Amino acid sequence: MTQNPTSAPPHAVARLRDARLARSSKPFAARGGSRRVHCAGCRLVSSHCTCALRRQRDTRAGFCLLMHDIEPLKPSNTGWLIADVVADTHAFGWARTSADPALLALLRNPQWQPCVVFPAEGLAPSRPLACHAALQPPAGGADAPRPLFVLLDGTWAEARKMFRHSPWLEHLPVLGLEGGAPSRYRLRRASQDDQWCTSEVAARCLELAGDAPTAALLNAWLGLFTERYDLARQQRAVRPDSAAQRRLAALSESASSTAPAGAATSARPPILLPEPAALAASTPGLCALAPS
Repeated sequence: MTQNPTSAPPHAVARLRDARLARSSKPFAARGGSRRVHCAGCRLVSSHCTCALRRQRDTRAGFCLLMHDIEPLKPSNTGWLIADVVADTHAFGWARTSADPALLALLRNPQWQPCVVFPAEGLAPSRPLACHAALQPPAGGADAPRPLFVLLDGTWAEARKMFRHSPWLEHLPVLGLEGGAPSRYRLRRASQDDQWCTSEVAARCLELAGDAPTAALLNAWLGLFTERYDLARQQRAVRPDSAAQRRLAALSESASSTAPAGAATSARPPILLPEPAALAASTPGLCALAPS
């Protein structure tokens, strides 16, 4: 089911961002930030807002984002885009000394089959690996736990640190993703072309879980966000007929035609607030590529 909610409550990443801002002793200023007014719903400048184009889907797979300290505050963070598209997205701040009780409860919930998405190279022999076949929907509609992909959202160095210093994740199987096409994300610099941003990793996880349509929608949403972000940064006008917007519209229309009757399709109006935004020049949110 595809939705574009009206007056929908903030999603998990937005709530985490608000909580992180509330703890800050001074306003967060992104690198090279702009003083233009930004939308709280999509983080883009108000003239380039994408909220009216957002489509959210109910999916069998879910995501659990473990976000490094200031990652929710970065205007170029793509974990936000996952929560835009996938209804069952959870987000938690990471701390080395303790885990959020709600995170631990989520990982213990029997409806979920959690796995940590991380390169499998160099793992201890005792560490279990996730089986790709087990991520697919069960045959004949049988009941089975739903896949929950745990994504470590930060720079590559931060993701490694989170993986190594999170004892509450040690019992979970690891899902290593095979290398494939180069990343199309260009808002942050990567040390290697085949290092994907967090939303690209999530799209690949959705494909493995048998949900190619939502994977395509998430990739299209990333494409539009990247285009609008670049245009705003260069102070250029929105292009309503751009290839990125046409692709998103085609995927959204295709999904809407198969949505159950009564699915919400109205646009959510943007909420505006002053906030600096800028290009964050660091490594992508997560490299989840296993050795080929």
